[in-house]
Amino acid sequence: MFHPFLTKLVTIMKKLGLATALLLAMTGAQAYQFEVQGQSEYIDNTVNDQDFYGALQGTYYFKNVDATKGPLAEAAFLNQASNFSLAYNYGEDKLPGKRDVVHVYGAKAEAYVPTKLVPAYASASYSHTITDNKTGEPNDNGDRYALELGAVVAPNFLVAVGYTSVADQYSLDAFNILSNGVAKAALESLSIGEDPNYDQDAITARTKYVGAIDGTNMAVGFEAGLVYGEDTMYNLKTDLYLTPALSVGASYAETSADFAIDSAWGANVNYFITPAIAVGASYVNANAEGEAIDTQTVGLNAKFRF
Repeated sequence: MFHPFLTKLVTIMKKLGLATALLLAMTGAQAYQFEVQGQSEYIDNTVNDQDFYGALQGTYYFKNVDATKGPLAEAAFLNQASNFSLAYNYGEDKLPGKRDVVHVYGAKAEAYVPTKLVPAYASASYSHTITDNKTGEPNDNGDRYALELGAVVAPNFLVAVGYTSVADQYSLDAFNILSNGVAKAALESLSIGEDPNYDQDAITARTKYVGAIDGTNMAVGFEAGLVYGEDTMYNLKTDLYLTPALSVGASYAETSADFAIDSAWGANVNYFITPAIAVGASYVNANAEGEAIDTQTVGLNAKFRF
């Protein structure tokens, strides 16, 4: 019969072994149904180098997502995984004599529906922006709604068109901030409409493709987007998946609006430490003309799937 101390030690070891096995199962899982991601961006412009944005998003997939089909970063897209997401962004904008605290809340649903011809796609989203002025100016609230319809016209090739209504000029897309960074999200909002006193509408269009590179375990992804509102904005993005776990990417955005900043380019790198845990970094550069507000952002992000 075991000594009471040995019995207790064996019990503790069993619990540690079970916990370790559970952790390994979670971090090495090849299928998942939840994803949580966080992001932080440091913003440096000519007049201020103390701005930052932090973001958090949680996504629930209605069915398990198989992470073995290709690049881990694109597992949900490759599986045509219908989902529902919630997002929150917190930011601080400091200019000489002015300080704003910005909160952005968002909800989004995406659905892929099989048909006899091709899989159909639909998405709907809502974002609400609260601009809390800390220097005595009026606070601001803004809403935006977006709807997209499209189809997967070829394997892993999505085409979608949509409509966006922005009820207030400074109303950001919570999910755009997480996907492309706050600088490009702000440029998109300004492109839809410059006058904050009137509702603004925009037509959107985008394509996305992810495909394997023959003879290798590498893959490539392309995205292109158009926002046609009061002004027109174009987006281009490409990612090279060196392995299913590691990718590097580049992006470019340009608007026809007459702003000091009318374009931005960026680069990013992302790595899945395990199929369930990923880390990444991003950089965006937006030069200004005629005003001393050149802007650069550096971001860090992480994802956890289970």
